[in-house]
Amino acid sequence: MTFGILLAACGGGGGDPTLDGGSGSGSSGGTTGGVAAAISVGLYDAADKPSNALGIATPLTAKALVIDKNGAPVGNTVVTFAADAALVTLSTSNGTALTDAKGYASIKLVPLSATITGAGKLTATVTAGTTTLSGETSYEIKAAPAAGAKMTLSLLSGGSASNALSSATPLTAKAVVSDLNGQPIVNALVEFSTDNALAVMSPSVGTALTDSSGTASVILRPFSLSASGAAALKATTTANGMVASGQINYVLGATDLLPANLVFSPSSIPAYGTTTVSVDIMAGASLYTGTGLTVDFGSNCVTLGKASVTSGVPVVNGKALATYRDLGCGLSDKVYAMVTGSQSALHATLSVAAPAAASVQFAAVSPVGKSIVIQGQGGLSRTETATLTFRVVDTFGKALAGQEVMFALVNGPGMTLNKVRDMTDANGDVITTVNSGTTPTTFRVRASLASGISTLSDSILVTTGLPVQTAFSLSSTKSSVEGWSYDSPVGTPATTVTVLLADQAGNPVSDGTPVVFQSNLGAVGSSSMGGCTTINGGCSVDFRSQNPRTATNPPATPCNDVANGGTADSVWPGLATVCASTSDGSKTLFAKIAIFLSDSHPRNFTLFDPLSQVSFKDGAYDLGTVASSVSRQFSLRFSDLNLNPMPSGSTVALTNVVNAVASITPNSIQNVYPHNASGVDDRTGANIQGDQGVRHAVTISSLTPTGCAGPVASTFNVTVTTPLGNATSYPFKLTFSCP
Repeated sequence: MTFGILLAACGGGGGDPTLDGGSGSGSSGGTTGGVAAAISVGLYDAADKPSNALGIATPLTAKALVIDKNGAPVGNTVVTFAADAALVTLSTSNGTALTDAKGYASIKLVPLSATITGAGKLTATVTAGTTTLSGETSYEIKAAPAAGAKMTLSLLSGGSASNALSSATPLTAKAVVSDLNGQPIVNALVEFSTDNALAVMSPSVGTALTDSSGTASVILRPFSLSASGAAALKATTTANGMVASGQINYVLGATDLLPANLVFSPSSIPAYGTTTVSVDIMAGASLYTGTGLTVDFGSNCVTLGKASVTSGVPVVNGKALATYRDLGCGLSDKVYAMVTGSQSALHATLSVAAPAAASVQFAAVSPVGKSIVIQGQGGLSRTETATLTFRVVDTFGKALAGQEVMFALVNGPGMTLNKVRDMTDANGDVITTVNSGTTPTTFRVRASLASGISTLSDSILVTTGLPVQTAFSLSSTKSSVEGWSYDSPVGTPATTVTVLLADQAGNPVSDGTPVVFQSNLGAVGSSSMGGCTTINGGCSVDFRSQNPRTATNPPATPCNDVANGGTADSVWPGLATVCASTSDGSKTLFAKIAIFLSDSHPRNFTLFDPLSQVSFKDGAYDLGTVASSVSRQFSLRFSDLNLNPMPSGSTVALTNVVNAVASITPNSIQNVYPHNASGVDDRTGANIQGDQGVRHAVTISSLTPTGCAGPVASTFNVTVTTPLGNATSYPFKLTFSCP
């Protein structure tokens, strides 16, 4: 900042204010009424910072400070500003301004035009009586930067202008961005675009920033070798508040790039060997020297998965190299090379040695995990034919096709080998079949190659597969169920009945053998099937308690068909006869089992003393008198109102024991099966009395076996509780006397 002359005086005092700012007018020194003694001027920008750089967009404010001789500001004084009228204009028409209370007078300077340049001087003057005081400062006007932007677009090949694009001659597109004065604009974003069916750009997004010279560039290449035609390249940018763009046309000719000189090194390979494949890429009569080109390799064996070769190989200095590996091709392979995107391929034949067979493997058998049945015993899920698969592999474990395999039967009297030789298929597999004879046996099949290599199949069983009556077995999880007074809930059976079937060799019958179930009491089976089909020789059905509970109209079953070996069903109340039957193809096989529908309360019990057997229905039982030193022992058996055993799983306990030590064993009622294993067809009261149930041994001992003071009466209950919680007690009395 340039300041004008500054005159200052210290102190105050009286005198003529027109001369020295004294107090002659009644004012003290340095007041608004003081006399100007000095003036200074400065230039400030819009931020009120000192500056002398003046422009159209950056006007300046001139501030003149007027003070008296004491340094006090002089207000309300006219200051006259003057500047070169050829350079600037002032904000007031006559260039004057009045000082404020702080002694400042301000005025704005603006360049005369946007194009004018130069330096000048600003003068501020103030009149003090007959004296004129002045101050001055300098400023400089620089030309404003040119607004807007413009672009120049060009295409170059090898540094020379060209609009002919090909795979051999990619083009460089250059966009030069400058302002309207021709000065480069740096870091402007330029967007390039063209017909992407003809050409592609690098970078692929087609954008670039201008460098220090204002230049942005991209590389233009053909979309494919076969693409041809003409198109326009456009470039656009936004800079200095203006959109600038350019466009240039180019022509694309299809490039004829052809593979040549397909060579293998080595020229032939052993089985599973490798070789290097090389090919030249020619652009006319010369090697293609461009970049970004790839070559695809392939062959017949590669397509079949019996060889591998590198593909998508980049072309470097006009050549492409790939690695070919044999994976069991076994013959001469036709290898090709093709420029990616081209339709022209070059072929050459590579000699590949065939692999040698190393082994024969037993691969599969059908049926899996099952035997076959003897001749004439086939049926559902049963077969009389075994299918055996063998596989021939080489030293690398790869399957070999076209190998002759010979078959021979080992063991298996009466068996028929249906095929004695065959050729392996594309998977190296060969198949033969064997039919069963009339005798259960085991057999194997040997598979051999002409070289002497051979293998044996696993042993295969030949059995009847059909059930026999002697191996027809029937059982139930419970023999007596609490079903005389209760129906089974749906989904919760009273018990389960299981059938087991085997053939004449003692092997479980084939899966899927159907078994039919019938019952004269309750219900057996399910709503979807009145029976079951075997898995691993067995299957089970549900039995539930429901009406009928007394046999009044029993169904006809194979089991009660007396004319054909059956026996009549029992008609005893609460005794169900369940019949299971199947067929061996010529006759019906069957078996039956009895299940008690027992009541929930024992209506009878039998007491067995060492010397007597007494049956009771109710009331207390007096066991008499024994010496206190002696234990009383007896046993009990309980039955329901039909003289049937209590339900399986019922408990028997001694309760409310007074003046004695008591025990009972067993303390539960387990399965009680009817006397007659054929289904109890002769159920009579006498038969029931013949111990049709479980005996429970009871032992009662005195609390004081010694030191007896007199007779002691002991009481206790025998309580039977069924699985459904129904409890029944019988009272007993026993007197212990002194010895």
